[in-house]
Amino acid sequence: MPGPVPGPLDLLAAGAVIPAHPLALDAGRRLDERRQRALTRYYLAAGAGGIAVGVHTTQFAIRDAGVGLLRPVLALAAETAEKEAGRPVVKIAGACGYTAQAVAEAALAAELGYDAVLLSPAVPGADEAGLLDRARAVGEVLPVVGFYLQDAVGGRYLSPAFWRAFAEIPSVAAIKTAPFDRYRTAEVIAAVAASDRADEVALYTGNDDAILTDLLTPYRTAGGRLRWFAGGLLGQWAVWTRAAVTLLAEVRTARAGDHALLTDLLRRAPQLSEANAAVFDIRNAFRGCIPGVHEVLRRQGLLAGTWCLDPAERLSPRQAEEIAAIAAAYPWLTDDDFVAEHRDDWLR
Repeated sequence: MPGPVPGPLDLLAAGAVIPAHPLALDAGRRLDERRQRALTRYYLAAGAGGIAVGVHTTQFAIRDAGVGLLRPVLALAAETAEKEAGRPVVKIAGACGYTAQAVAEAALAAELGYDAVLLSPAVPGADEAGLLDRARAVGEVLPVVGFYLQDAVGGRYLSPAFWRAFAEIPSVAAIKTAPFDRYRTAEVIAAVAASDRADEVALYTGNDDAILTDLLTPYRTAGGRLRWFAGGLLGQWAVWTRAAVTLLAEVRTARAGDHALLTDLLRRAPQLSEANAAVFDIRNAFRGCIPGVHEVLRRQGLLAGTWCLDPAERLSPRQAEEIAAIAAAYPWLTDDDFVAEHRDDWLR
């Protein structure tokens, strides 16, 4: 007899491609519901194991009083996934702010059918003890995914002691490690490995600059424990998602002993990092990061433009040309044919 169907948190634990869901706007910077649903349909059809909504790529400003898009955007993604996935997917909602705000956003996510909450660490003035208290409070509402965010976009240094204590919170299901820093990444892995819940906390790469490096590296800690990244929760995987799903499958085959494939993936790793440099606009301190994601989706016809809620947030000079050059140079990274085949159906 077939075994039980894995639930969303089982999928999270096993490892998955989880795109950080963008926000579809029209030229008036209003929510474009048709294209917002089309993006969710795209990720599901591409084979993503989940979606993360209300996170940095969705634009934190959806929470602003004058914008008021947090509930509508979370609801659109949850409803579309529930109706059209045809399989279990893990739905992760981003939560921001101090404890009261984060708990309220977690309660909204639970109401809308989300499975877990990704906690932004960008909380000005909060110390590590306060962040741990916030995580415990949110964990009473939904399982928690930790987030080590790079300094350039609002993150901060968090000590190994913090990450060990964080991993020991019973409601913590995973940690997204995205400091864009090899030293800090290794610190998180060692801290989780030293915790009492080491086998219960999945590690996800959010290091968009080193995706394959993270996924292909067996981390053996000082205590002798071997840890792998289970999957990725990435803004980079919000584009060319079908190719990302293929990539994670290849990673698993390589880790199982396919040395030739492992060598080939290591050869391609710098190409993926080069692509991320163009999409995320690293030459301009990530100022064009979100518009860069939008530009890939615009080129594919999934978005009508690269508009962001903040009119000042736009593509940097020559960024669009750099993205086009990368897509032409490394076609294995793209899924343009897949999108072209199904786009009209997703936009219905």
